Amino acid sequence: MSMTVAERTVLIESIQEALAQGTLEISDAVRQLRVEVTGLHQTQFAKMCKISVRTLVHIEHGEGNQTLKSLNAVFRPFGLKMGVVRIRRVRADTAPSLARDGGKLDAAVR
Repeated sequence: MSMTVAERTVLIESIQEALAQGTLEISDAVRQLRVEVTGLHQTQFAKMCKISVRTLVHIEHGEGNQTLKSLNAVFRPFGLKMGVVRIRRVRADTAPSLARDGGKLDAAVR
C-alpha cells in the first residue's frame, strides 16, 4: 500500500509530536519512519542516510550512545532533526539564573 503525500505528512507530524511529548522513543520513531514512510530495508536506508547498517541497527534497537550526527542523518530525509525541547514549564521568576547563582545551577535543576 502506497501512502499519499498528505498521509506521509500526517504520519511524520504525529511521530514528531509524540517524540516531543516523550511518548515515543527515538528508536521506535526511526524504525516507524523507515518502514512506513520509505518502505526501505535497513541496508537501503542506511546507505541513503550515509551511515553504517550497524549504526542504524543500534539506533533502531536503542543501543549504544549514538551521535547527534547519526541521529540527524536518519531524521533528515523526513525534514526533521534533533533539537532541544523543554521538559517542564518554568516560571520566569523561579527559573535558575547562572549570573545570580555565581555560574552554578542548583542541583535540583540539572
